[in-house]
Amino acid sequence: MIAALEGRVISTGDGSLVVMVGGIGLQVFVTNLLCSQTYVDETLFLYTHMVVRQDLLALYGFRDAEEREFFRLLLGVNGVGPKLALSILSSMNVDAIRRSVLSEQPDLMARVPGVGKKTAQKILLQLQGRMGKESLLENLPAMNVDAEVLDALTALGYSIVEGQAAIQSIPRDAPADVESRLRLALQYFSG
Repeated sequence: MIAALEGRVISTGDGSLVVMVGGIGLQVFVTNLLCSQTYVDETLFLYTHMVVRQDLLALYGFRDAEEREFFRLLLGVNGVGPKLALSILSSMNVDAIRRSVLSEQPDLMARVPGVGKKTAQKILLQLQGRMGKESLLENLPAMNVDAEVLDALTALGYSIVEGQAAIQSIPRDAPADVESRLRLALQYFSG
């Protein structure tokens, strides 16, 4: 099993990177945000998850171990395969998934392309028992503010994926009020 890799990016594509590791070019499927933030000739370290099936041998890469853990949690849900799990992580960051689970809002999850209401409810039910509520409760105020920022961005015509990317670009030490965070998120689109 390949748990992590480090190498030079030799190409970026639609949802995947080719990373040169020890003279071998590995295709690694990544979130849309990671793909858009990665450049050719950049040295990159990724936590990975390898999927091996009779008809598939695929490598999925993540910036941090927490994101990989959520990918694995999503794979544990009946009816969620690697492509859908990656689509969810491309549309929602880890905090947004936590918020959706904690606040029992399947509508947030159902906004993801390919996730219907039934699948969203199934994901919430199965993830509720697997995530610690203590860490969720600590982050709830910031998550609620980011939910309002996401709603404002989608009301302005941005897609949920674009909104999530903008929210993820907000510095961690940014003010916690909606107006400041919205202003910082909008700067993502102008830069």
